[in-house]
Amino acid sequence: MRKIYSVLLTDEQRQELKRISRAGAGSVRRSIRARILLKCDIGETDEEIADALDVGVATLERIRKKFAAGGVESAVERLPQPPRPQKRRLDGDGEAQLVMLACSCPPDGYGHWTLDLLADQMVKLNYVPALSGDTVGRTLKKTRSNPG
Repeated sequence: MRKIYSVLLTDEQRQELKRISRAGAGSVRRSIRARILLKCDIGETDEEIADALDVGVATLERIRKKFAAGGVESAVERLPQPPRPQKRRLDGDGEAQLVMLACSCPPDGYGHWTLDLLADQMVKLNYVPALSGDTVGRTLKKTRSNPG
């Protein structure tokens, strides 16, 4: 199969990749990516490289494509993770409010609290902007609450 992206390294790039691949400290993924580029440069086939480094052929293609687009650094280094929104819906105060609510008497017309009913009541009382019954269940399981 014809390679779309080829790897031709300069002496400087080759020395840097050898240093990365031989370093004992650091990421294994980074070291393997450096070895992939070195083996692509000397002209080994994709199947030989994949067998030698225990990676897939698709991985080789991705590394070569990244090298063609941005050089050695973009092919070897990890992309920074995007910022993520706050994942926790309930902080310590919210958990305390939930446990107090779960230990209280259920509303009129209900024999006991359900997870969805607790979630709706937490939103209604403005403790949180939104909450699901699954989150309520995980939180109560974590806190080992005993309502009765």
